This record gives sequence, C-alpha cells and structure tokens, in this order.
Amino acid sequence: MLALTDNAATLVREMTDGPEVPDTAGLRITAAAGGFAVSATPRPEEGDRVVHQDGVVVYLDAEAADRLDEMTLDADVDASGDLRFELLPRRWSA
Repeated sequence: MLALTDNAATLVREMTDGPEVPDTAGLRITAAAGGFAVSATPRPEEGDRVVHQDGVVVYLDAEAADRLDEMTLDADVDASGDLRFELLPRRWSA
C-alpha cells in the first residue's frame, strides 16, 4: 500500500484539518491519463481504498491503489508557494 513521507503527511494534514472540515476529509488520488490526479476531498468515494498514516487519510481509487502499491508519496512547497507531490519507489530495509 502507498506510504507517505513525513513531509507529505504534514502537508496533507494541513490541507485536510480545520474547524469546518469533516473528520472524514483526506487526500484523494485517482488514476488519470498520463499519471494521477490529486485533490483534497471531504470523504472517500465508493470503492476507494484507504491509507491511514501519521494521523492523515489518503483515498485511492482502485487503479491508483494498484499502481501505487509499492510507492511512497512525498510533498513539498516550491519557491513560489505551490504544493508539489512526487512519487518515489519504496525502499525496503532488511
């Protein structure tokens, strides 16, 4: 299942945490032509797979879940203040 770096978890938490945001809010990743679409969402859609890590939730549609099974999501804010996500191969330790 998809893993998140500490940076990604922190930024997802900032996106989905607030007094008027439902407890079910999370980041949703869907398979799209040429890659993936990423958005904040108030709740999962039917059939989404759910990743819970470090107090945040990521929802994956079925195709994204299959394609991202052994990946790690990283995130940062670039010099212009835009949020940027990156997928990295998961590193396994012995």
